[in-house]
Amino acid sequence: MKTLHKPVPPGGTIGIVGGGQLGRMLAMAAARLGLKTCIYNDTADAPAFQVTQQSVAAPYDDLNTLADFAERCDAVTFEFENLPAHAIAHLAQRVWVAPGAHALAMTQDRLTEKSFVEKLGLKTAPFFEVSAGSQAREAFGKLNGNGILKTRRFGYDGKGQEKVASADEAAKAFESFAGAPAILEGFVDFSYEASVVAARGQDGRFAAYDPPENEHEHHILRRSTVPSRLTPAQVEDAKAIARRIGDALDYVGVFAVELFVAANGNLLVNEIAPRVHNSGHWTIEACACSQFEQHIRAVAGWPLGDPRRHADAVMENVIGAEADAWEALAKSGALHLYGKTEASPGRKMGHVTRLKPLTKA
Repeated sequence: MKTLHKPVPPGGTIGIVGGGQLGRMLAMAAARLGLKTCIYNDTADAPAFQVTQQSVAAPYDDLNTLADFAERCDAVTFEFENLPAHAIAHLAQRVWVAPGAHALAMTQDRLTEKSFVEKLGLKTAPFFEVSAGSQAREAFGKLNGNGILKTRRFGYDGKGQEKVASADEAAKAFESFAGAPAILEGFVDFSYEASVVAARGQDGRFAAYDPPENEHEHHILRRSTVPSRLTPAQVEDAKAIARRIGDALDYVGVFAVELFVAANGNLLVNEIAPRVHNSGHWTIEACACSQFEQHIRAVAGWPLGDPRRHADAVMENVIGAEADAWEALAKSGALHLYGKTEASPGRKMGHVTRLKPLTKA
């Protein structure tokens, strides 16, 4: 029988590796529950440092500092997946870490992740390993149409990927990655994109939020809308997909599964995010228990909260210089600004959520 870790009581400390906006909102959710946080970030100007009682600024692979950090915490989690898996494993030798190094390693490599999903019997776009220019050409020849070449690791918001329409373009794109291992994926004939944000507790209990419909601009999420166009049957399928993934990973915490909704109604897994997710920000206002509180509850060993929403919602990201219009944004809905000082193009500076009366449970 699986041994459950003792719940972190109110007044305990949750360590968060990563000090961006997700870490910031996790810390704020922890405070609501009477829990303290200690945030570890590789630079001293982290937005999350503004809202935490304790902070540590050091490289993510500084094992000695990580060991000291672990001593301050009753449990540890992380806010993004581009972390050294060995560093998370190092922490896990000293303190309870959720999700663990296994889930992190599985989801931070696109080829490993896609292969894992395929073995679960879930649908994905066709994909092929690419480790050389010749392999890129060969893989493109197996596609039924165009594709997209992606680095296997360290890609987000459109970084580390190139659309390709020929074998020559595939080889050229691989060369532009400076030899980084890659994966070639076929284009999917999808009607729209959706995601399911879900949580799994230490005891295996599962809770999923209603899947939002997601719109992207320049590879960056622009807005998430609930309810989506998914049928009730598709909603249940999406939640079942998430549960199968969570159970297979023995996952603890909140995670997201990004989905393509194909023209024929099939749901295809695009990516898994082992963390709270941008497409779940609407839960702060539209649900009694937000994705951030839910994650803290799971990591701390508390009972999961109710994921049902009490309103329809549209969440829109505030990107780059759009944050300069903060007064107008504050009048339009629930505004969250992340405390970032530099509004560079493509950078997520905040989000705004607008609610409407509930139309569909």
